[in-house]
Amino acid sequence: MLSNYFKIAVRNLWKYKGYSFINIFGLAIGITCASLILLWVEDEVNFDQSIPDKELVFKIPTNQKYDGEWRTFSIATPGPLAAALKAEIPEITKSARKRDQSSLFSVGDKSINRKGSYADKDLFAILGLNFIAGNAETAFENKKSIVITQEMASILFNSSQDAIGKNIQVDKETEYTVTGVIKNFPENTSYPFSWLVPFENFTDGKEWTNGYGSNFTDTFVKLKAGVVVEKVNEKVKAIIPAKTGDDDTEAILFSANDWHLRADFKNGEISGGRIEYVRLFSFIALIILLIACINFMNLSTARSEKRANEVGMRKALGSGKKQLIFQFVTEAVFTAFLSGLVSVLLLIILIPHFNALIGKNLSLALTQPIHFLPLIFITLICGFFSGLYPAFYLSSFKPIEVLKGTRRQTGAASFTRKGLVVIQFSISIIFIISTILVYQQVQHVKSRDLGMEKENLIEVPAANGNVIKNFKFIEQELTSSRLVESAALVNSQILSGGNNTSGIEWHGKPENQDILISYRTVTPQFFNTAGMTIKEGKGFGNSQDADSTKVLISESFARLMNTDDVIGKTINWGEQVFTINGVVNDYLYGDMYGTSDPVIFYHQAEGADYLYIKPATGVAINKTLKEIENVLKTQNPGFPFEYRFVDEAFNERFKSEQLVGNLSQIFALLAIIISCLGLFGLSAFTAEQRRKEIGVRKVLGSSVPGIVQLLSIDFMKLVLLAILISAPIAWYVMQNWLKGFAYRIDIKFWVFAIAGLAAVLIALLTVSFQAIKAAIANPVKSLRTE
Repeated sequence: MLSNYFKIAVRNLWKYKGYSFINIFGLAIGITCASLILLWVEDEVNFDQSIPDKELVFKIPTNQKYDGEWRTFSIATPGPLAAALKAEIPEITKSARKRDQSSLFSVGDKSINRKGSYADKDLFAILGLNFIAGNAETAFENKKSIVITQEMASILFNSSQDAIGKNIQVDKETEYTVTGVIKNFPENTSYPFSWLVPFENFTDGKEWTNGYGSNFTDTFVKLKAGVVVEKVNEKVKAIIPAKTGDDDTEAILFSANDWHLRADFKNGEISGGRIEYVRLFSFIALIILLIACINFMNLSTARSEKRANEVGMRKALGSGKKQLIFQFVTEAVFTAFLSGLVSVLLLIILIPHFNALIGKNLSLALTQPIHFLPLIFITLICGFFSGLYPAFYLSSFKPIEVLKGTRRQTGAASFTRKGLVVIQFSISIIFIISTILVYQQVQHVKSRDLGMEKENLIEVPAANGNVIKNFKFIEQELTSSRLVESAALVNSQILSGGNNTSGIEWHGKPENQDILISYRTVTPQFFNTAGMTIKEGKGFGNSQDADSTKVLISESFARLMNTDDVIGKTINWGEQVFTINGVVNDYLYGDMYGTSDPVIFYHQAEGADYLYIKPATGVAINKTLKEIENVLKTQNPGFPFEYRFVDEAFNERFKSEQLVGNLSQIFALLAIIISCLGLFGLSAFTAEQRRKEIGVRKVLGSSVPGIVQLLSIDFMKLVLLAILISAPIAWYVMQNWLKGFAYRIDIKFWVFAIAGLAAVLIALLTVSFQAIKAAIANPVKSLRTE
């Protein structure tokens, strides 16, 4: 029996090639879209799976209270905290500090720059590092030991085993001996690194790292199995207040399960993160599959008239309703299976482009059950549910009415088909509106006044080598070349949150007011280089030996001092007293959607991490970059020239929002395509039902435009109804999305108007094809069976 059903299915697919192609391709688009999203979701939810006992591993951020509100800092724990947690909380079995750094590694004539970390030995066990050569027990026995990844070993040495016992020169200064080689981290790792050296190499000689007053390191811990995390968290929270007497700072447990997906905090508690996008795109995958299935139903019922006589004959010859339902569901599953095969081909073609769009390296890997089983399941489910309604509809035909030619469409069937089209177009319009608003929001933030000039501003790492030591000569050579306007050093990236403190005092500051102030150590030309405006007073002058007791503050800092003239006023930072020399306009850093903390700038080249360079106007940038490279190779020999433009770094801040925007555009286009296929099916069905009526109207003198209008107006009503349904839903969804941004757009009416007009035009073009085809048909052929 099944073989007979498959023969009938193949015969029908071949007989109506156009409909079959649209049906198979429409469902294949839905399956492909859902599969791509699920591959992305799989990668997102599987972050940090390389960590054994992941549920027992935690990072330790700190909550700090300012102006009555808790703020969470991910890299902000004091040096002694890790040891205190392990010693004083029995449930904690391992604890380790970790501080990241980028360094130059040289072996003979081979040199590479890699990011890694100073770390404590317990980090090996906490993260479950897989040693390929050497072992975790002895890797850090010597202070000048270094553990590197396979990737580093293969570049600097021939193999992992060859690396053991060999020396590596770091930053052209210190030599370390390779005592271990670890397996490379998977790409979906929250905290990857290429090397580790004992933490003492950072802390030795730095007394400030030994107290609780400086937050400078990451801290990780591992708990005993079976402990109650909430109870341990309460003990962790009590550690810092017990050591310092400061109840406004507390450490908290942050689970490895949440590092990637739930990294956003509000008032000291997890408030979301990328998990919101995982949920959003999972829901979108379901929606795309839904409209693809709706399209399948509409096209199947549109062809119902072609199979009415077959159903009538089968029923007359004794076929029961259950048998017919099984036949039509089987045919639908077979068609869905063909769609699944087409989907696999589309996935093979599209995955490289999808990877380029989302910045990942996903693979189809159909040999893995976790991939091919869900694909088969999705295909079967789509086929079953898509074919269920047409099966019940077709099997309900009464054989006498069919064979006599007196069967009429029921109102319920017509209502169902039209309702499905309304659902399809409602979803499509929501996608169109969402796409426009996401794009507007991203552009709104990108175009806001940053208080600085990001275009053509070059950022160069300066912490390693002789950049700081030779900065005076670097600056002179660059500016004298006339290819560079100015250059300056600063202690943090210009767009990052950077360093901050709450220990600054001034006359008139409220006694109980605790305000977080960011601080920047800069060289005199920083403000000119960054395009900032000194609104009051003056800068540091042009001398490298500028007065170190003079500082500049931002406008928001000046407002805090609540005085008409801040120039000449003094501020106290610990035992140091600084005089305010000028006021700089506020600029945006840290949170691109919010407002930035007040800033204090003081003159100091030591401790700088970045060199910023402002190219001269009217000069080819390639020529300027070549000159910068030549100067740095002379003044900082042995170190590669690495740089990036600040505007590129600025754009990277919007990767998540741009991903949403790009995927929304794709999903909107796919939803429209699938919806149009559904509308095409319904219009074909209507034309099929009314072909004799159209023939009579043409004989009686109706014009082609009149008939096209007659057939199109009903569909336009459906689209207008979809607009009325989708507009408030889209407004509600996007209004909630926008609430997550402190700096956001207002939703304008014209967005809904454009989306509605686009939907009407697309629907009109789709329907017009069938309407014109029906209107120009020969009425004699339509009426000769009467």
